Amino acid sequence: MSVDTLTLKIRITVLWIFLAVSISAHSILWFMEPGAIQQIMTGVVEGMPIGPEMLLFMAIFWWVPLVMAFLSVTLKNSYNRWGNLILGVVFTGLNIFHLIEHLMKPSAAQLLIIGSTVVAAILIVWYAWKLPK
Repeated sequence: MSVDTLTLKIRITVLWIFLAVSISAHSILWFMEPGAIQQIMTGVVEGMPIGPEMLLFMAIFWWVPLVMAFLSVTLKNSYNRWGNLILGVVFTGLNIFHLIEHLMKPSAAQLLIIGSTVVAAILIVWYAWKLPK
């Protein structure tokens, strides 16, 4: 494996870890927003009922970046490239959608965190594109 390939894999890994930490920070900061605890207590968050499906989605949304961080340094180049391209595009789309939602009720802290996840996901796609085929 060339030094360039290893460098790209490490960058992608760090970006996936950054995404996981940012998702955690976003959740923690959201709990501090006015009205957040009341929403949780009613069982409805931002118009969506808190149920097993929502909790599973949130768990997967946290879990995937951590798994991808590991896989990014262990998979062979072709699998690594396609896995990071596909999931990077998915996470870019999800985070752009999430950013648009937060533009409706702006919070500087949330916009900073979510905006940085969009940039990180785009960089994952960029670096994955540069991996050897």
